[in-house]
Amino acid sequence: MYGCKSSNIPQLLQTIGAEKFYATPVKELMSQYTISNSIGCADCHDAKTMALKITRPAFVEAMSRRGIDVTKATRQEMRTYVCAQCHVEYYFKGDGKYLTFPWDKGLLIDNIEAYYDEIKFKDWEHEETGTPLVKMQHPEFEIWSSGIHARAEVACADCHMPYLRQGAIKISDHWVRTPLVNLNNACRSCHPINEAELRARVLEIQDRTFSLLTRAEKAIIAAQDAIILAKKQGVPIEKLKEAQQLHRRAYIRWDFVSAENSMGFHSPQETVRVLGDAIDFARQSELAAYKAMTK
Repeated sequence: MYGCKSSNIPQLLQTIGAEKFYATPVKELMSQYTISNSIGCADCHDAKTMALKITRPAFVEAMSRRGIDVTKATRQEMRTYVCAQCHVEYYFKGDGKYLTFPWDKGLLIDNIEAYYDEIKFKDWEHEETGTPLVKMQHPEFEIWSSGIHARAEVACADCHMPYLRQGAIKISDHWVRTPLVNLNNACRSCHPINEAELRARVLEIQDRTFSLLTRAEKAIIAAQDAIILAKKQGVPIEKLKEAQQLHRRAYIRWDFVSAENSMGFHSPQETVRVLGDAIDFARQSELAAYKAMTK
């Protein structure tokens, strides 16, 4: 039914080792090795048995540091883990750019922030405010982990690759996509209500999240403008450290939600909490900058 697009990245990781793989620029990898596709069957399945398999070392290492042995995972857990090995927040550690998931303290943004603060990590520095910031990637697994579906042991594949029947055989639909275009299979097996109501519930969550996201953006811009104004008025950078730290706290929370691809649906209550904190920290940052100008 499905054409198999092979990916030799798992084999390449085993052949040259994760450390060398991470340290090698993409252009060099592409020129030295044949990489046919960025993802394929071998990324999630054992080539011989087709059993679900973790092929990304960074996920195994991060889970191990949290005391979780992925080799003991159930099949239902694996239906999430094979997605979580890529759909996460990550950074490149040290000069060798070793791919690392910042989960040692937990999966909440507060835990990830504490991890990054402890190692004084930044991806970039804001050109005008001088604030050291972190660019979030796509933390779907982290946000999903705090939601009701995770608590109910619903896997990524249950919604994004729902079961379908091909004759007498039940298989996972490998057309990975938003459940909104496949509500009958993706949602109604658990929620036996009409599709219009299901769609309305999802869109209501996403609309509310987007509204808060926009308010957080405006608050962060106001904080940035206040810090910039303070610098123009000659306020020493030492007196703006509090404003910068609060700016950082607001920004990484906004980006944690913005970079995640469910627009709040994976964990509505946690997303609202995170964006509420982002707005609060941004306004505190703005106030701290103005206070610095009056001292």
